[in-house]
Amino acid sequence: MTTLTPAAAADRTGVSIDTLRYYEREGLIGPIQRSTGGRREYTEGDVFWIGLVTCFREAGLGIADLREFVALLRAERPPQDRVAFLRERRAALEQRAAALCRAMEVLDEKIAHYS
Repeated sequence: MTTLTPAAAADRTGVSIDTLRYYEREGLIGPIQRSTGGRREYTEGDVFWIGLVTCFREAGLGIADLREFVALLRAERPPQDRVAFLRERRAALEQRAAALCRAMEVLDEKIAHYS
């Protein structure tokens, strides 16, 4: 199995090495396997999880939300629990997007007014 060094995993996922360590420490990814010398070795599965966590972070989910979702994914829970979690977060994102659209409209009005 091919593994990646922390630097290669960071490069591939677009996050810093510190972020990788933080995600692991928070239980959002991993456990990350280690070489006989104790160095972290990232697998394709780890890269997938890092991408998932990063996507959710960019969407505005906090660490507590991510911990909850990762726990749902790793637990023997019904898929409906995961769906409910995602629907709740989606609704919150829709509200946030609507608020941002309203704010942009106000800014456009001000730009037009002062132009």
